[in-house]
Amino acid sequence: MAPNLNSAKNAFVFLGKSVFILLETMIFTLISKPRKSVAGEIVLITGAGSGIGRLLALMFARLGAVLVLWDINQDRNEETCSMARDAGATRACAYTCDCSRREDVYRVAHQVKKEVGDVSILINNASIVTGKKFLDCPDELMEKSLDVNFKAHLWTYKAFLPAMIANAHGHLVCISSSAGLIGVNGMADYCTSKFAACGFVESIFVELFAQKIKGIKTTIVCPYLISTVMFEGCTTGCPFLLPIIEPEYAARKIVDAILQEKVYLYIPKFLYIAMFLKSILPIKLTMLINEYLGSLNIMDNFIEKKKS
Repeated sequence: MAPNLNSAKNAFVFLGKSVFILLETMIFTLISKPRKSVAGEIVLITGAGSGIGRLLALMFARLGAVLVLWDINQDRNEETCSMARDAGATRACAYTCDCSRREDVYRVAHQVKKEVGDVSILINNASIVTGKKFLDCPDELMEKSLDVNFKAHLWTYKAFLPAMIANAHGHLVCISSSAGLIGVNGMADYCTSKFAACGFVESIFVELFAQKIKGIKTTIVCPYLISTVMFEGCTTGCPFLLPIIEPEYAARKIVDAILQEKVYLYIPKFLYIAMFLKSILPIKLTMLINEYLGSLNIMDNFIEKKKS
């Protein structure tokens, strides 16, 4: 009888917790979840020299965060740092770092911990896109995509996660892409790196949960095309459902998701529907929908970014 009673007890506990979680989800669907304060938090943003990284830096500056800004381009990064100070950052520090190089990440991370302190919010935003078809993409460019878009997550987590665990406080933010959810024509290397980043961050989330490590939050961001230099020339065949996103709007949504401690953020909301349809529809119908939405040709007019 004891094993049966124990099983019944576990079932009741499971059902009770499930009902509570569903009710909580319904409530926060109807009303906004309270936003946490990040004043005084040490926020590290990779790829802070331009685009979404710069916008995130300025928004966190206005919220009173201590900013640690990483970018491979020293001049642009210093410019962001100056703008962040003007915007009200408690403190802003710029570090030149090549996130594709493990040794560089570890070296600069050690410098940050020594000079600023333990990072409490890590935003992996640095990213590159080649925009080349798989067979036209040189091996070194494919390797670079993986190094920047995916492997940098490994090295930054190794560098900063231990202190978060020790302090029972931290937030890991992955700026991925809708290309990390659905394969895209002309973006094989980019999709590979973004799928890998999503899988890695999700697995760390599960690993921390399984080990009952408390106090560390995770946010995975998957936006559609954002109107930045990175995706210059890209188009959308259905702007009503899949609009090209304005950078300021994307940055606001990302900061809001972090403050509300959302685990997933897809932009626009149609991506939630698209992921559901992908899992239930026949593949031929899925490809027909992709063709109708113009999703197969978004990279046709891509303008390759020149090295600066």
